[in-house]
Amino acid sequence: MAQGTVQVTHTGTSRWRRRTGEYASLAAALEAASDGDVLTVAPGTYRENLVVQRAVTLRGPEGSPGSVRIAPVDGVPLTVRASALVQDLHVEGQDSAAPALLIEDGAPELTDVRVMTRSAAGIEVRGGARPTLRRCTVDNPGGVGIGVLDGGGGVFEECEVVAAGQSGVAVRAGGHPRLERCRVHHTSGAGLSVTGEGSGLEAVGCEVYEIKGSGVHVAARATAHLTDCGVHRTTSDGVTLDTDAVLTLADCRIHDIPENAVDLRSRSVLTLTRTTVREFGRNGLSVWDPGTRVDANQCEIHDSTGDYPAVWVSDGATAVLESCRVHDVPDALFVLDRGSRVDVVDSDLTQVRNTAVSVSDGATAQLDDVRIRDAATGAWFRDHGSGGVLAGCTIDGSQTGVIITKGADPTVERCTVTSPAEAGFYVSAGGRGSLDRCKVVGSGGYGFHVIDGCRTTLRRCRTERCARGGYEFAEDGPLVEDCTSDESAGARPAAPEPAVQTATQTAGLLGSVPGQRTTEEQAAAEPAQQSRPSKAVLGELDALVGLESVKREVRALTDMIEVGRRRQEAGLKAASVRRHLVFTGSPGTGKTTVARLYGEILASLGVLERGHLVEVSRVDLVGEHIGSTAIRTQEAFDRARGGVLFIDEAYALSPEDSGRDFGREAIDTLVKLMEDHREAVVVIVAGYTAEMNRFLSVNPGVASRFSRTITFGDYAPEELLRIVEQQAEEHEYTLGSGTGEALLKYFTAIPKGPAFGNGRTARQTFEAMVERHAGRVAQLVAPSTDDLTLLYPEDLPDLPDLA
Repeated sequence: MAQGTVQVTHTGTSRWRRRTGEYASLAAALEAASDGDVLTVAPGTYRENLVVQRAVTLRGPEGSPGSVRIAPVDGVPLTVRASALVQDLHVEGQDSAAPALLIEDGAPELTDVRVMTRSAAGIEVRGGARPTLRRCTVDNPGGVGIGVLDGGGGVFEECEVVAAGQSGVAVRAGGHPRLERCRVHHTSGAGLSVTGEGSGLEAVGCEVYEIKGSGVHVAARATAHLTDCGVHRTTSDGVTLDTDAVLTLADCRIHDIPENAVDLRSRSVLTLTRTTVREFGRNGLSVWDPGTRVDANQCEIHDSTGDYPAVWVSDGATAVLESCRVHDVPDALFVLDRGSRVDVVDSDLTQVRNTAVSVSDGATAQLDDVRIRDAATGAWFRDHGSGGVLAGCTIDGSQTGVIITKGADPTVERCTVTSPAEAGFYVSAGGRGSLDRCKVVGSGGYGFHVIDGCRTTLRRCRTERCARGGYEFAEDGPLVEDCTSDESAGARPAAPEPAVQTATQTAGLLGSVPGQRTTEEQAAAEPAQQSRPSKAVLGELDALVGLESVKREVRALTDMIEVGRRRQEAGLKAASVRRHLVFTGSPGTGKTTVARLYGEILASLGVLERGHLVEVSRVDLVGEHIGSTAIRTQEAFDRARGGVLFIDEAYALSPEDSGRDFGREAIDTLVKLMEDHREAVVVIVAGYTAEMNRFLSVNPGVASRFSRTITFGDYAPEELLRIVEQQAEEHEYTLGSGTGEALLKYFTAIPKGPAFGNGRTARQTFEAMVERHAGRVAQLVAPSTDDLTLLYPEDLPDLPDLA
């Protein structure tokens, strides 16, 4: 057979027809062929637009795959409208407005057909066509790989879309194909896209990867069923559902996704069975909007590569996880917004860096027989309206087992918290909750820690081997019935314990948990503290070197408070004075000392109960996870009750590149505590001037809580000299002849870099002089009193390098 010819083998039995024939063009051969005839195409390139309208066999020569090219200049290269057999052809199209291979009717079978084109679609199936395609490939960087629309269907077996400028497989307008063991990759749109009411897709054993859009996109009332399929290496979400879409994933694998592994919204429904989701950059499951629902059974979600919850449910959506495993993630499950609900049954949440279950903004979570292990926080019910039920759950190896804050009101029953580093159950900031038959074993802190007078109910709870004590309650605290403790913990903290209010006021925890003290016992145990008169404290302030502007500011505040107190005693209105302060300035300028004296002054005026100073910094407030940060900040605030909480380098709580930094949580907790307990604690934040200005500007909620900023200027050389003179007098040394002048020159010349500590530098200079003096005098056999006390210029240390 000559190159470029088509041999037709006729199957008809009529005597006037030839049994075989050769034709110079495919069009002529197709015109001459009848149903059942075989058209064997010789190798070559055919610039024809072919239309197959009879049930013929159209094939290339055996043993020469790809040798027959159908490549017209424009239009559709090959159209099939009958139940034909097409084999071993290479189809090339150039028309961006038309498909390369169009199947419009019948049930044709296409095998080993390769489509290389830059067309609107590589293969398009439409109308009543129900083709079967085996081992066909599509390379179409100009448009859709395979399109099935207008009611078209068919089966695609072991087919491959090697490139597509849009979706790899696009199903719309009632199309409903089945894909078996197909591969779709290197597409610029979705890998599989199914849209429109009546549209559906079934895929078995398929792989979708290297996708620039979503791996699978189902929308607008379409449905899809994927079994034993893999979706990986996308640039967008792995699977997306939108607007009443329905998708079932069974035995599937979704991994290496930089965004959400699965994202669904707008009343979409997803069912996952025995499916694995791993290595995702945002959420493993992201579920939004009322009516949207996920049902997951025997699934595994793990190894997040980002910093987001593995399961996110919000805006009224619902998720059900049964017999699932979630592990090695930043947070396991976040459910938020009123109407949102999560049900988790017989599942494991393990290796969670932050919070296993977080419930907020009025959402609900129901956990039954859930095992939480190695999570920073087991479950956190965050705010008013948030609640649900934890039943028969275990939490092992957490920092904090269960946290209930800001009016949240869950029911927790038959739950056991084992070996928490901090509290087993922690309730604060108006949290409520009902804890029934719960148990805490081996806590590094308290078993049940309820503060702020929270009205939590505890019934039949038990603690064992809790390091700081089984139960710690604030005044007017929880209602307690039949709770017990093994009382095997060590000694109670030295700080006074608050009274415990029980459900009956006479029985319950007071009878069953030894070690709790009544208010009378507490008062007897607490030593009396007498405040110095304000004049004595102000005298000590005046004695400090320098700080003239600071002294004026403190005196002005003191005068305002004193006059306000006297006006109240006279029955007059007193101006409201916010006592919280911002101290700005370099290190060593006396900020801590003034804060201590300020607390004493307020105590002497009756504004603060004790006036003591509690000094903290970022490391004392910010934990390694969300739960511990709130607890640390609360505990620091509690230690400062009746006095001053002094936060040094406060700007470190709000770094410029904060990301998910937990310092912001410390700030939020602190702001609320300052508002709720404004009369109990004075808060002073301190740090470098520029950094504190930035801190206040990016946290307006913090800035609004402070009455004024006091700037501590650097000490002049003369003031540093006075500090050295004071140190010398205190330690019974004397500055010898010329030493004062030498010190002035020294402090003038000393580099004023970031390491320069002002008053601290003066004290360090004196200590260095004493050390050098000792080295000099130790060489004398019989030193005189002058030798032992006089400091000379040669005792000055060398000037430090500029830091």
